[in-house]
Amino acid sequence: MSTIAVKRKGIGLGLVAWLLGIVFFLPIAWMALTSFHSETDAATNPPSFGAALTLDGYREFFGTGGGASPWPALINSTVASLASTLFVLLLALPAAYALSIRPVKKWTDVLFFFLSTKMLPVVAGLLPIYLFAKNTDMLDNIWLLVILYTSMNLPIAVWMRQSFLAEVPVAVIEAARVDGARLPTILARVVAPIALPGIAATALICFIFSWNELLFARVLTGVVAETAPVFLTGFITSQGLFLAKVCAASLVISLPVLAAGFAAQDKLVQGLSLGAVK
Repeated sequence: MSTIAVKRKGIGLGLVAWLLGIVFFLPIAWMALTSFHSETDAATNPPSFGAALTLDGYREFFGTGGGASPWPALINSTVASLASTLFVLLLALPAAYALSIRPVKKWTDVLFFFLSTKMLPVVAGLLPIYLFAKNTDMLDNIWLLVILYTSMNLPIAVWMRQSFLAEVPVAVIEAARVDGARLPTILARVVAPIALPGIAATALICFIFSWNELLFARVLTGVVAETAPVFLTGFITSQGLFLAKVCAASLVISLPVLAAGFAAQDKLVQGLSLGAVK
């Protein structure tokens, strides 16, 4: 293939990538624009691109007009997401170490078992979990969500960690063991620094999954442990106009995930590909 053909192919692939990026970005741009419109302008059909801009949607979201404040829900989402991600990182590291660097017997079957737990529809386990939470007086408790999010994200975290830790040189670990380092020291001071990109990718993905979770939070929480996605659904009513307010709320609630994903997009791609992309 000639140099000109290669350049043309590269330009064509670049244009396709830009086109796909624009297509995926359009809904976010449309949501952002609608959030700055009044409810009347946001509900027009066809949409009014030149409508006057206003911050009324954001004022209503933050409760300046007398509505409920979103800060408790945002704090609950932050606590549930960060705490569950921390627990997942602490539990996944020794499990991935046992499945990669010091493999157990039939470690591939163990990995498949971890993955098989994600095949159960979430709604299928909703009723047993609700009954358990009710009988243990843990309904509307933020720590119940932390436990659930930890258990939900742990399988995928172990899978990702195993692929990253498999690339850690065994000679480095053996050298640390010869120097007298014990397993906790090896994990903290040898394995973790080498696998830091994989740890960051795992943490980011677990945080995104926890922050966006709605079904369990909707059913198992009420007022005290209400999360941001649940708070967002409260703006949707059967009467009245709410599109601009919902767009404003959606944009604010999405900002932590968008910012984290944009800041670590290379590690996120590497994590989603289970270490195949460098």
